[in-house]
Amino acid sequence: MPNKDVVIVILAAGKGTRLKSSLAKVLHPAGGRALIEHVVRCCAPLKSKRVVTVVGHQAEQVSAAVEKLDSQTVLQQPQNGTGHAMLVAKRNLGNAKIAIVLPGDAPLIRSETLKSLLATHRAGNAAATILTAVLANPDGYGRIVRKSESQVGAIVEDSQLAPEQRELNEINSSIYCFTLAKLWPALSHVKPNNKHREIYLTDAIAELASKGESVLAQIALDSREVLGCNTRSDLAEADRIFRERKREEFMAAGVTIQLPETVLIDPDVTAGEDCTLEPGVQLLAKTKLGERCTIQTGSVLLSAILDNDVTVKPYSVIEGSRLEDRSMVGPFARLRSGTHLKAGARVGNFVETKKAVIGEGSKVPHLSYIGDAKLGSKTNIGAGTITCNYDGVNKYQTSIGNRVFIGSDSVLVAPVKIGDGAYVAAGSAITENVPSESLGIARGRQTNKKGWAARKRREMAASAHAKSPGRKSKKRRKHR
Repeated sequence: MPNKDVVIVILAAGKGTRLKSSLAKVLHPAGGRALIEHVVRCCAPLKSKRVVTVVGHQAEQVSAAVEKLDSQTVLQQPQNGTGHAMLVAKRNLGNAKIAIVLPGDAPLIRSETLKSLLATHRAGNAAATILTAVLANPDGYGRIVRKSESQVGAIVEDSQLAPEQRELNEINSSIYCFTLAKLWPALSHVKPNNKHREIYLTDAIAELASKGESVLAQIALDSREVLGCNTRSDLAEADRIFRERKREEFMAAGVTIQLPETVLIDPDVTAGEDCTLEPGVQLLAKTKLGERCTIQTGSVLLSAILDNDVTVKPYSVIEGSRLEDRSMVGPFARLRSGTHLKAGARVGNFVETKKAVIGEGSKVPHLSYIGDAKLGSKTNIGAGTITCNYDGVNKYQTSIGNRVFIGSDSVLVAPVKIGDGAYVAAGSAITENVPSESLGIARGRQTNKKGWAARKRREMAASAHAKSPGRKSKKRRKHR
């Protein structure tokens, strides 16, 4: 159901000094995306009137990250607190009645939680509703002080807690719902009476409560959702939780994951039923697996597209490639961008490919480089074969037909074509086209010299005997 009277405001202007980084806090990655991207994506299912992101530090880069996700941006310069950020955004909020406000560094928040927060706010006809969490160790967080079971009296920062308030363990998440007609007057009364001389939304909450307005609090069912990312440790924990969620999603959909805690899956990755992921696998970016695929230990797939019944053997790296049904890769293979394995094709151990089409049922079993090449069906490439596709300036194509046999340790110097049914003799350096059904040989003629090895061993033995220390000492004694 659309919420056309609601705007969402994401506060993303801060630097994040505790991260000790030259990169703005909200641009740091966790779970395969920048923090701010997680937050914006979470807001989309609410179907609000608009999403407005307040930017400041590294505004251009942050704006680029959110504008591609249909969020408007507004610049807060200088950054004078969360309340000031809302005032800066006011013009962009139009005639919306309700604002959901959340920080750009809270990537774990779920759409369902925001929907529930909004429903509570509407049902309570509140001026403000705060998303809170109950923590076993609330140190460092502002605490919720309730004046009744349902109403909030104030938010007290950790450093300002009275002794009797130290036992409070309900914390402020910095995620709010505001009725804007109530918020603007409250913000106008907030003064920057703090050491940073900034205007805070928490002070607006206190102002609303002091005027008898209804301020509600809703406790998040999963306290991890409100985790902010202020330190590298926070980033690592957020990343761990995202990865755990994704693995659980996969297993619920029929994917077997061995030692799940060792497997890394990015958010946009998909997999069909009965796939198996062995320990240490990484599925990254836009990777898509069909059904019954097996990805074995230590393999890394980046934006790879696999059809059904594909096997990737241990420690293979596949990037930007397409693997059709029943194809097989590895172990220790590297498929670079533009590789396409057709049905039943095989690329074996210590093989590298780049912009290569390996035809149906064709094999490149081991120790080869196939780049800028097209192979037909049922072709076999012998060990140690390479396509010489680069002359230092330009790249050239190698075309190999159907049912071709390339002997081991061959060099195919592009541009060159090997016709259907042709053979290339092992150890050849092919610089000219080989016609169909022909044998290409390009190597020096072998010469055998009879008895040469025996004579060589006798010469070597005699030389070693003459240089031995014992013989030298006898000669010296003879001349005394």
